[in-house]
Amino acid sequence: MTVPAGHQPAPMVVPHFFVKQRITMMVNRYEIRMAAPDGGQGQLIAFAEQKRMKLKEEVVFFSDESKSRRVFSFKARQRLDVHAQHDVYDEYGTVIGYFSKEFGASLLRSTWNLSAPGVDAVGQERSMFIAVLRRVWGFIPYLGDVWVPFVFHFDFTDTRSGQVVLSSHKRIAFRDAYDVTVPDPRLDFRVAAAMAVALDALQSR
Repeated sequence: MTVPAGHQPAPMVVPHFFVKQRITMMVNRYEIRMAAPDGGQGQLIAFAEQKRMKLKEEVVFFSDESKSRRVFSFKARQRLDVHAQHDVYDEYGTVIGYFSKEFGASLLRSTWNLSAPGVDAVGQERSMFIAVLRRVWGFIPYLGDVWVPFVFHFDFTDTRSGQVVLSSHKRIAFRDAYDVTVPDPRLDFRVAAAMAVALDALQSR
């Protein structure tokens, strides 16, 4: 996608990256890797941690696994709340975007709002069939407790143009893994990565 007239590309643009989850006892961790020229996974560009049992949801992204440099983060404005809006911060604590889940619409099909400079988008599960099946499955006796690797994808479209600004494709893997594309150069990588991780970390909220 070309940048619309009157808009500038974001300070950090990564058109294709991967997110992979790691699970430990008290912390969820995520690797964010840039796509290599051949389309496979390349270098690590961010390492995220989500500490559990916090009153306000927060995920911190570091430059690497040493966690010596905090480069961006997202945090809920309210205490644990399905309506909570999450702000995305750069390494200096400046808000560079935000997102929130639409609780009512998400009862049937998970729906998110995403905003960043020059971008206002709405994201939904691509398949209504999978969205409904995931919800029905949990209410079927004896099946609700059976783990099934539902593969679901999200597309975020610009509210004005209808163009896709971000897509997240969940891949079948032992740990949750996602292939993320960002065709709109106005969407900062830090906001895109925060949203991509939130689709895993907060999806069940």
